[in-house]
Amino acid sequence: MNNRPIGVFDSGLGGLTVLKEIMKITPSENIVYFGDTARVPYGPRSKETIMKYTFQAIDFLISKNVKAIVIACNTATARALKEANDKYDLPIIGVIEAGARTAAYTTNNKIVGIIGTDGTIRSKAYNIEIAKIDPDIKIIDKACPLFVPIVEEGWA
Repeated sequence: MNNRPIGVFDSGLGGLTVLKEIMKITPSENIVYFGDTARVPYGPRSKETIMKYTFQAIDFLISKNVKAIVIACNTATARALKEANDKYDLPIIGVIEAGARTAAYTTNNKIVGIIGTDGTIRSKAYNIEIAKIDPDIKIIDKACPLFVPIVEEGWA
């Protein structure tokens, strides 16, 4: 059995909800969590900057001898997951596929609303993943650049 920890990375504190779910379904796993609160939010940053920050976080988690990494940040998943999987030789998963699957399978009217950072919405990552499941779902997306700072500051 591989006793090395799972690495979890987010650009701030929102990934703690993902961490909670991982802990619920894998209670015997050790986890190393990295929250990049110094550079939050990632949303308005360029793809190149997000990739740089994501690779730095992955390098940090690899230095902790993790066996797999979960990118718990929507923007980092949207902008850097493919490149991370191309670059690194360990399992790296993001959160968009699971979120899209949940949205597609729970909509009652074939309409899904998506709010997110500028980077997540601009990437159309959720739109692409939802369309793979059901191309007839109508998607209404809206960038909410103040959402992350409001949540991170505990204002809502």
